[in-house]
Amino acid sequence: MSRIAAAMNRWISFKSKARQAAIPPGRRVYAIGDIHGRADLLQRLHQLIAEDAAKRAPARNTLIYLGDYIDRGPDSRDVIKIAASDFPHGFEKQHLIGNHEALMLDFLANPSHGARWLSNGGKAVLLNFGIEPPSEYVAPERFDDTAQALSDALTPDEWAFLKGLKYSHREGHYFFVHAGVRPGVALAQQKPEDLIWIRDPFLESNENFGARVVHGHSIRREVEMRPNRIGIDTGAYATGKLTCLGLQGTGHWLIQT
Repeated sequence: MSRIAAAMNRWISFKSKARQAAIPPGRRVYAIGDIHGRADLLQRLHQLIAEDAAKRAPARNTLIYLGDYIDRGPDSRDVIKIAASDFPHGFEKQHLIGNHEALMLDFLANPSHGARWLSNGGKAVLLNFGIEPPSEYVAPERFDDTAQALSDALTPDEWAFLKGLKYSHREGHYFFVHAGVRPGVALAQQKPEDLIWIRDPFLESNENFGARVVHGHSIRREVEMRPNRIGIDTGAYATGKLTCLGLQGTGHWLIQT
């Protein structure tokens, strides 16, 4: 058998196995992509998810947020409140961290890093909290007062939410994460930096990662369904289309605003 034929056989075999990725019996999962301050869209999507679950057979429902609750859109604070709420009722919730939450937390711990966060949409968060954002071009020490003002403005519940975010979540044959995983590295050994920032090495890989990866972070017009991954960031803050992926057994479906 030629090398090309052998490679094709391996790829066909991989695709066949990937299609069999499944959620454990009796469970149903909903995963929401990047929200970026669009509280209006999240509220609408929550209602659509609740209606969808009510139409299906009873199951243990889990709602997973893939991170990037904040920045860019106008209502980051309300997004956090809605995501942390008990609606949809009866759902377990898993809140993952995105690179934008990581940037904000880094700014609060290291104000001199403020330019990076502000240039990535952080100004919208400051305005949402009633804080006048400085220019990202000011001297690093000028960010100290802004960081202190934001720290003081965050409520205990908001602090608890931000500090409680997880890097990943596993359900059956699915691995949920914000950005993706590093090819060639076991899921249990992935670095946090890759989980929230990686793009091309992950997006261009045909590797079987050990689970089918569900991720956001990289905007596409439509959901990307690949044998080894599913990308559901549809650029909600700009497009108005916030995407949720539903999973049960070996089946999947989409809910969008």
